[in-house]
Order: sequence, then structure tokens, then C-alpha cells
Amino acid sequence: MNYPKELFYTKSHEWLKYEENGTAKVGITDYAQDSLGDLVFVNLPEVEDEVNMGESFADVESVKAVSDVNSPVTGTVAEINEEIMDEPEKINKAPYEAWLIKVADIKDHEELLTADEYEAFIKEQ
Repeated sequence: MNYPKELFYTKSHEWLKYEENGTAKVGITDYAQDSLGDLVFVNLPEVEDEVNMGESFADVESVKAVSDVNSPVTGTVAEINEEIMDEPEKINKAPYEAWLIKVADIKDHEELLTADEYEAFIKEQ
């Protein structure tokens, strides 16, 4: 499993990458995509929708199940990755390049884990 050091992680298996312009990209981790199996559908919010820390903002469907994706931050959806909606398998191939949304106007965030903390958390599961 791969856990890039520059990202932050949640215990519900999302990753967060802060960008220089004050937005943050959100996606699902390598562990999450591996657990789900081959992804076949992604349902994303609309631009300008509000997302709330710890609450579902999207769902991903695999050959095994449908799973909610929770937001690690509270803010406004600035952009969605439309490419992922057409090709959800990109998440399986490169989960840290295949972001789901960009969030702006971030007001709050979960207790985020570093890569090392997330890796230790995974080993306890």
C-alpha cells in the first residue's frame, strides 16, 4: 500500500491535499480502493454544494458494494473531477491522482492523520 507523506488522511479512508490557493483536494485512499475492488460508478456533488466535516458528500460503487465518501472538511465544492465520473477505474489505478472534489472556503476539518499515523491505524484494523 502507498501512503504519500504530503497528504493527510481520515479514519474513514479519505485523503486530503491542501493546495497553495487555499483549496483542498479530496479522494479515497489506496486502502479504500483496494478494499472496494473494481470501481464502476462515482456519484459526486455539484459545484457550489456545501460539504460538512464527517458527512457523506459522494458515493462510489464497486462490483462488491456501494460506499459513502465522507468529507474531511467543511466548505464549498469548488470543482468536481468530471473525468472520474466517466472513468471511475482511474481511482483503482492511481488513487492519489484521482481526486474527487476540490473544496474552497474551508471552515473546519477533522482530526487528520499523517501518512505514518494512517499506516499505523491500518495495521491495527
